[in-house]
Amino acid sequence: MRKIVYILVFLSICCVDSLGQDPTFSQFYANKLYLSPAFAGATEEYRLALSYRNQWPSITGIFNTYSFSFDMAMPSFNSGVGVLATHDVAGSGDLSTTNIGMLYSYDIQINQEWHVRPGVQLKFYYLGLDIQKLIFSSQITGSGTSPAIYPPPFDNVADIDFASSAIIYNETYWAGFTLDHMFTPKTSLYGEEKTTLPMKMNIFGGAQLYKKTRLRTQFQEVVSIALNFQKQLKYYQTDVGLYYFKSPLIFGLWYRGIPFATSQAGDAIIGLVGFKTNSVHIGYSYDFTISNLLTTTGGSHEISIIYEFNNLSVGRQRARIRAIPCPEF
Repeated sequence: MRKIVYILVFLSICCVDSLGQDPTFSQFYANKLYLSPAFAGATEEYRLALSYRNQWPSITGIFNTYSFSFDMAMPSFNSGVGVLATHDVAGSGDLSTTNIGMLYSYDIQINQEWHVRPGVQLKFYYLGLDIQKLIFSSQITGSGTSPAIYPPPFDNVADIDFASSAIIYNETYWAGFTLDHMFTPKTSLYGEEKTTLPMKMNIFGGAQLYKKTRLRTQFQEVVSIALNFQKQLKYYQTDVGLYYFKSPLIFGLWYRGIPFATSQAGDAIIGLVGFKTNSVHIGYSYDFTISNLLTTTGGSHEISIIYEFNNLSVGRQRARIRAIPCPEF
């Protein structure tokens, strides 16, 4: 199994040459389809997820990201399907990015213990700007400017995009990678063909360090560790953290940053508190900035709501799905 993990990681690194940054979620496992198409349908029957992130509220302008996803399991075909929509808004001019896509995954059982689950996503990409909300110097000076300044001829951008992913897992460990923006969609509001969105790489994984379950009372106590590394060209980010779940509450603590890679202590310390039942998961997290922007950002707030619903008995659920052991937030 180690060889398979090493091959997946090596292939993902070799395929990437990136240039920019996408929106990111601190509760990356609450937004599983955004993290990896391979999670599509990795649920008992149906799953609905909503996420909202408000980043750096103390800085002028708005930095909000919204996400909606729905997926379902198709155990008769060892598959899962889903739909994912994200909308990101940045700045006073409402520079927005919208993605709407379909996802598919297929579960492959290697042996009695290990599974591999590849997945793909095909999506519609849209980049927009409300130029009427922008303020030019001629609008704030008494006599205007010479020569006069006119708004440039912006055009909103539409394109298609593609992502692929794979996860290897058993009852205790999981590891995977995602390659996003494989079609490198156009991003120029001026119509320049060479300006494209670069490919992004994610490598993620973790383990359950401790697990205690009582089936009669549906009680669980779990301690997990998780890692998420993402890169686009010279921009990279690592989240590593610990989860503690004792029915029905879950707590999490992460560190974001790469020690010794820069002169800063890191980017943020992230705290999570959540409530989890069989059907409903609600989580809130706060990013406390520890970089040089400590006094200016106001941190970041994130809320996630997940609703899982099915018509199966407990025994049929266990026979129907092999669950990936990663946390829900």
